[in-house]
Amino acid sequence: MHSLQQALRAAFHNREALLAELHAQGTDCYRLFHGSQEGMPGLTADRYGPLLLVQSFHQPLERGVLLALHEQLCSSLGESLMLVYNDRSQGNSRIDRDDPVYRADSAALDDQVGREWGVSYRVRARHSGQDPLLFLDLRNARGWVKANSAGRSVLNLFAYTCGVGLCAAAGGAREVCNLDFAESNLAVGRENGALNPELAPMQFIQSDYFPAIRQLAGLPIPQRRGRALPDYPHLAPKQFDLILLDPPAWSKSAFGTVDLMRDYQSLLKPALLATAENGVLVCCNNLAKVSLEVWREQVLRCATKAGRPVRDCQVLAPAADFPSTDGRTPLKVLMLQL
Repeated sequence: MHSLQQALRAAFHNREALLAELHAQGTDCYRLFHGSQEGMPGLTADRYGPLLLVQSFHQPLERGVLLALHEQLCSSLGESLMLVYNDRSQGNSRIDRDDPVYRADSAALDDQVGREWGVSYRVRARHSGQDPLLFLDLRNARGWVKANSAGRSVLNLFAYTCGVGLCAAAGGAREVCNLDFAESNLAVGRENGALNPELAPMQFIQSDYFPAIRQLAGLPIPQRRGRALPDYPHLAPKQFDLILLDPPAWSKSAFGTVDLMRDYQSLLKPALLATAENGVLVCCNNLAKVSLEVWREQVLRCATKAGRPVRDCQVLAPAADFPSTDGRTPLKVLMLQL
């Protein structure tokens, strides 16, 4: 317990300047403890507005340790946050229902609102995913999009709950389109839009990535011999000034396979072709096993082969609440000026 107290104290000290900056920017969603890099592998503590979400991935936290962690972080912040604890160390054992501390108060499990870059988001502490509907390590990318969207058309691919699209709208984009396969994700995106009524309305397209992006890029959709493809929305070819491509590590459908380890190129090529001349493609890779250097070389080579050579390539690192002792963070973001 003493070592955890020290680790939490050091982590908060290392974040004090960042937290002051975030609070001034209108952000109350951030990581307070990144255990894999701060002395307690398998343990994370995140603030989402009024919530403190603690998650353990290697072994459960004892009741007393959990309560002490909650008290220490709230005291450091000077805020009284509602505690939600998800234990993910034993498959789907995320909730121990024998103790009210592990169950969490009903108020903490209600839908809440968090803020980032002055924009409001729906947050939900316990659902089928690992995050409360907003991936914190992508905050810098969302901020970059907000700062660089004015007057642009923006396409948010693998949009999840449409945080990037919302930042584009907040940044003055003339058009924002969010594309995701899951209607449940887009439903939260619509909630996010409703939480920010001052922003221009966004568009939502529910579709598998491959047929949608290939149509936008003006490419044919391959037919599989002897197998009819599922229905999909029919889209006209169109290019966007700014595109964000943030795929999952792996998924498979009747239209193709998303595989960041073996075949990022099949995702990247149509996105390049759907990016307008002088536009920007922001591409992400969250697979820890892939090094930034190797992936960047793959991306640049693919762009050249696709006839869309990159004029400038910049790396955008996660903020300091996701520290890395060796500089090799799982999430890698490249901004490609075409």
